Amino acid sequence: MEKISYKLEVFEGPMDLLLHLITKHKLDIYDIPILELVEQYTSYVREMQEENMEVASEFLEMAARLVYIKTVSLLPVYDEAEELKNELRDELLEYRDCKILAGKLSQMTDGFNYTVRAFPEEVAPDMSYKRLHEPSELLGAYSLAAGKKLRRLPPPLDSFKTIVTKKIVSVGSKIESIVTSLKSKRKRKLYDIYREAKSRSDLIVAFLAVLELAKNKTIYVSGDGDDIQIELLEGMESVD
Repeated sequence: MEKISYKLEVFEGPMDLLLHLITKHKLDIYDIPILELVEQYTSYVREMQEENMEVASEFLEMAARLVYIKTVSLLPVYDEAEELKNELRDELLEYRDCKILAGKLSQMTDGFNYTVRAFPEEVAPDMSYKRLHEPSELLGAYSLAAGKKLRRLPPPLDSFKTIVTKKIVSVGSKIESIVTSLKSKRKRKLYDIYREAKSRSDLIVAFLAVLELAKNKTIYVSGDGDDIQIELLEGMESVD
């Protein structure tokens, strides 16, 4: 094969360079003469380095790949070399087809980025509106126009009243309350304890307290359904 004598070009990647070499030297892409291709490819990479051009790592990686294929091709049994050559051939065919399609798409979209539009006419501002608005009125109008998704206003203070004014009941205090009631009655229906809850949070705390008492074996739970009862175990009267 003739030595490369063309001006060094910039390629998008090693596949682009290989396809260029195969086309230029009229090599058969379906039966790549790997020995000749390695010589041409490494010669080009060497010239890139001599011209002080930046050689990307992917070009050097492909050079190592080609040299390896060449090495195993010289062995008596070169089944691996055939597999590697077929793999390289398939990648080149796929790259070639993508490049052809990309060129066709580029031609089809030629001119899409060119638009012609008339220059907008200058509109004089209308200063006839004389009404004055309170800040709260303007804020309300903006909130209405922005919609719920774009609002970033803090919630009103009334929203926090139900949280701040409610008394928070701890699980520990509820445990003491249940044990105190069982000291006098000894056995109580679980439903009655839940019915005494004054809020949803109080009901949850009561439920957690019963679970904690049962876990610590302070109470005994019996029955089922609406007739579940809890009973203070012997020797637990002094539990605080």
